[in-house]
Amino acid sequence: MRIQLLFFASYRELLGTGDMPLSLPEGTDVAGLVAELRGRGGVFSELPAHPAVAVNEEYAPEDRVLTDGDAVAFIPPVAGG
Repeated sequence: MRIQLLFFASYRELLGTGDMPLSLPEGTDVAGLVAELRGRGGVFSELPAHPAVAVNEEYAPEDRVLTDGDAVAFIPPVAGG
């Protein structure tokens, strides 16, 4: 299956891109996606093990199974005061 990854703010700066397509095996969940990315090494290994993720504009738990065509956004932590 093919999904579209979206990276915002500090993740965009870290990875040098705001989006990228990715092919994954059917049945991959959010945790598997994160493990796949972190396993690539380099800057990808700097992604947190448990980032906030939205699938098709809705926050998703790690066990959410992805489907073909999903848009997966990585939401960086924010600080405020």
